[in-house]
Amino acid sequence: MSIFEYVFFQNAIAGSVLASIVCGLIGTYIVTRRLVFISGGITHASFGGIGLGVFFGINPILSAMLFAVLSACGVQWMSHRNDVREDSAIALFWTFGMSVGIICCFLTPGFMTDLSAYLFGNILTISTADLWLLAILAAVVSVVFCVLMRTIVSIAFDPVFARSQGLPVVAIEYMMMILTAMAIVATLRMVGIVLVISLLTIPQLTANLFTYSFRRMAWLSVVFGIADCFCGLMLSYWLNVPSGATIIFVSIVFYAVLKAIKLRIKS
Repeated sequence: MSIFEYVFFQNAIAGSVLASIVCGLIGTYIVTRRLVFISGGITHASFGGIGLGVFFGINPILSAMLFAVLSACGVQWMSHRNDVREDSAIALFWTFGMSVGIICCFLTPGFMTDLSAYLFGNILTISTADLWLLAILAAVVSVVFCVLMRTIVSIAFDPVFARSQGLPVVAIEYMMMILTAMAIVATLRMVGIVLVISLLTIPQLTANLFTYSFRRMAWLSVVFGIADCFCGLMLSYWLNVPSGATIIFVSIVFYAVLKAIKLRIKS
């Protein structure tokens, strides 16, 4: 238990809770709307912002967030046009962001020591600034879902019907895409670009084993996300392996076990 005395581990626990709130709520909307592939495109497009931040000497997280938000809005705008397929728009921003990031990283003088942290994540390196970013984003997302829950649910399940009822479908879709981009970038320090999409999908899959209600699924996803992060952190400490990958591994094992138990009970 002495590990809990270290500040970096306390920050990791706090970051896990905040990230679980953000990803639990946003991820429920993503899974319900079947936007997982779009989220993956935004995730990889954010690497372009990281490369630009490193090249121009600014905070890579801030530049990645701006780049991800613009990419999310670009995908949303192009997907509503009749002359561009949605998957083609995603591929466009996905590859553009990755190519910009790689070019900028190679043009930057010296060696980029933090590159692996952005690609694969390291929750133990979360700083106070990262925690503040997650805390603000968690507060914003919580307020948005509490105030607009009925509207978000209507649009998530049937945007065509929601539009016929006079709901601001376009505005909500853009808002959710922006929040998704911000959530992705805010959790890069935890699991990295390669694995961040898992935080937005696996806890939701686990929650969906117990309920089909959007509201209950959202908050259950938060609970499962916190449990996955905590168990993953402890296992990574005991085995001395990367924490980000361990968190995702634990979440998948947790889902598989619960799924097997449910199938066993049904049979």
